[in-house]
Amino acid sequence: MAAHPTIGVEEEFLLAEPASGEPVAVNKAVAGHSAERGVKLQLELTSCQVETTTDVVGGTGELADQLHRLRRIAAEAAEAGGARLLAVGLPPTVPHEFPITDTPRYREIADRFGMIAHEQGICGAHVHVAVPSREAAIRVINRVRPWLPLLLALTANSAIYRNTDTGYASWRSVLWARWPSAGPPPTFDSVDEYDAVAEMLVRSGAALDDGMIYWDVRPSANFPTIEFRVADVPATVAETVLLAALIRGAVMTALDDERQGLPRPALSAHALRAAYWKSARDGLDGDALDLTEGHECAPARELLGHMVERVRPALEAVGDYDLVTGELDGIAARGNGAMRQRRAWQRRHDIADVIAEAADATLEGI
Repeated sequence: MAAHPTIGVEEEFLLAEPASGEPVAVNKAVAGHSAERGVKLQLELTSCQVETTTDVVGGTGELADQLHRLRRIAAEAAEAGGARLLAVGLPPTVPHEFPITDTPRYREIADRFGMIAHEQGICGAHVHVAVPSREAAIRVINRVRPWLPLLLALTANSAIYRNTDTGYASWRSVLWARWPSAGPPPTFDSVDEYDAVAEMLVRSGAALDDGMIYWDVRPSANFPTIEFRVADVPATVAETVLLAALIRGAVMTALDDERQGLPRPALSAHALRAAYWKSARDGLDGDALDLTEGHECAPARELLGHMVERVRPALEAVGDYDLVTGELDGIAARGNGAMRQRRAWQRRHDIADVIAEAADATLEGI
């Protein structure tokens, strides 16, 4: 089994007006209050968002401690700035606008991409995992593509948007797909081929630079790491830790398969696209498309169980197997973010209930 790779996580959060839950453009003020508490928040494309970043850590216990601390301090800073911190993929309320954060880069993105940028208010989670090299990163990416839709279903947290049920567990992923450089990556035979495609996207104007290669899993341009970007920001810290543990297990398994010379899974672009849509639509509470066995539909939780067993040697090697199975049992009992949003909405069709549920989940266990 592969060595125990280090991991790191970035989480994006919505800043909401406390009474109405509407997005509020105060990210610079909130970042200032957070800096006073010793935590640097990143400013996102819209001024209604902030992002936290953990250190690089070796284990999920340390990761959980950092995520708890970062959410607590970010929430305190949001309150000091007149806002409420929400871990939601999209604002549940009707957003009147998403003002662009006033930096030269973000202004250029807004000018080039128009309404795609101005309707951006999207919050995801990004998990970074160390790999031996960029060459290894490309080989891992080719092997983990069939699992990306399941990770989306697991973290779906944007069912309620614009004061209504969207009919999707992850409407964030549907809106995110509008970017020309977003979505699942194609397969690549080499780093050179990956770099050539990325260069083409920049040259054509579909991406401003390498930082805008938004594929749902991508290699770092500067470090031997892989970044997974497929997830809605999970509702709770526990779900983010679960996501990171599963991703690290998947990376370790892919590296091990590569060393053993196992064949790369065959996967057509149209099957992967269908699986993405199915996971975005049904989330964890419905069926998913099995990309490993004949393209049949099966309950998403059942397919997640199969994924866990597939990566079990890696999870056991780093001591995460019990954490993963225990948290999956917990989600089955209480629901993930999308399921919790829907239950809150269905009580009275009152958006205040959804906001309250999201606020509670954001700081659950903290």
